[in-house]
Amino acid sequence: MIAAEFQRLLQATMGLDAGTIGSPAVERAVQERQAACGLRDPLAYLDLVRASEVELQNLIEAVVVPETWFFRDREAFAALARIVFESWLPHHPAGTLRLLSLPCSTGEEPYSIALWLMENWSQVDNYNIEIVGSDIDTRALNAASEGVYGDRALMRLSRDVVSRYFRPIAGGYYQIDEGLRNSIEFTRANLIDPQDMKQYRDFDLIFCRNVLIYFDDASRRLAAENLYDCLQPGGYICLGHSESMSRISPLFRVSRFPDAIVYQRPEADHG
Repeated sequence: MIAAEFQRLLQATMGLDAGTIGSPAVERAVQERQAACGLRDPLAYLDLVRASEVELQNLIEAVVVPETWFFRDREAFAALARIVFESWLPHHPAGTLRLLSLPCSTGEEPYSIALWLMENWSQVDNYNIEIVGSDIDTRALNAASEGVYGDRALMRLSRDVVSRYFRPIAGGYYQIDEGLRNSIEFTRANLIDPQDMKQYRDFDLIFCRNVLIYFDDASRRLAAENLYDCLQPGGYICLGHSESMSRISPLFRVSRFPDAIVYQRPEADHG
């Protein structure tokens, strides 16, 4: 019964489908945070979570266990190439390219975007590139800002790329170049909270991959509306392999590339 109460609370806050957060995962997170707060009674801890936004955030972060690595899903970066070189660049001989990675977890995806642009776009220095990484998990965002990674996160990077953009530190870890760390803005936001999402507007491309599958139907629709508002007319959103915006919202137009399917906010719509 107590686990069900916590599930409902997390569902209302994060939009996650009740079946996605299994009872064992919730129970482990509750036990971890309850012990950290020095409480023996789960009901007392439930009251605390309901009363404290700080502790609610702590519980969310205990439930969400991210796993990612650099250049995860090559198809997404093939889509990035086509969007930048075939769709955006011909209409912007000079200007600002704005990209959003959400959820960005511990930073591998936004850093991968930056690395890809630097490695594949000879004229990148002639443009103003803005990359924002956002997540609901503040611990993950802090880790992203630090930019420290182990071998598993770097497993798809060549030794040459690692040597040029990372420096070895204690414990067998690597820290990404300070210039790259400073070039990306990391911010906290809840994808299903319209007020949180108001800070994100006029993006050319959004990477929002492998998160909508965990939401309930109502939260998916709300997330789609929020993402739509984040894009400028003509902007694109890239989802995960098993996600389809066509099944969630009619707001977007399907764009089929040889390497991937992406979704576009219609250019004629000025909202």
